[in-house]
Amino acid sequence: MYKQLAMGFIKNAIIGIAIFEGIKYLTKKDVLGTSNFEKIKEQLPSYIDKAKEVSQDLKAGKLPQV
Repeated sequence: MYKQLAMGFIKNAIIGIAIFEGIKYLTKKDVLGTSNFEKIKEQLPSYIDKAKEVSQDLKAGKLPQV
């Protein structure tokens, strides 16, 4: 019983640390004062366009050209 509780605690601790580090990475500012989250947000429209092209290729039965 205690072994299961310890494993659950360790699993939750690792997940919590991973989430914390992910948030810390996304909000970290560079020299110019922009965060990684802002950079990703700026590139999002191009990612959406690429995803639409890939889905159209798949619907047409072609291999996507990425």
